[in-house]
Amino acid sequence: QVSLEESGGGLVQPGGSLSLSCAASARTNSRWAMAWFRQAPGKEREFVAAMRWPGATTYYADSVKGRFTISGDNAKNTVHLQMSSLKPEDTAVYTCAAGGGLITSSIWNQRNYNYLGQGTQVTVSS
Repeated sequence: QVSLEESGGGLVQPGGSLSLSCAASARTNSRWAMAWFRQAPGKEREFVAAMRWPGATTYYADSVKGRFTISGDNAKNTVHLQMSSLKPEDTAVYTCAAGGGLITSSIWNQRNYNYLGQGTQVTVSS
């Protein structure tokens, strides 16, 4: 069983920056992906960003491209999500996900990930 530990999040003003981190306790597959999803009140959970190994390929939702950056430490099984130019519509619970053997078309759907974190609140408000 793999556990995911999330950190970061909180309250930030519009235009500000915030960073999230997620550490996986183990890796079950050499082909491994870690991602962030978010869910705002009254809305469905949506894909934010992901990183897949080997190769450290990154994927972003159109809504966050140019504002969010995902990075990772392969040896430590961690990913970081640097969020900049935050908007009120970025307010949501952000959840880390991890899984093995994901093909590109599977990256975008949370159902394809084996492990999920507890989630951390990000609130963008003045």
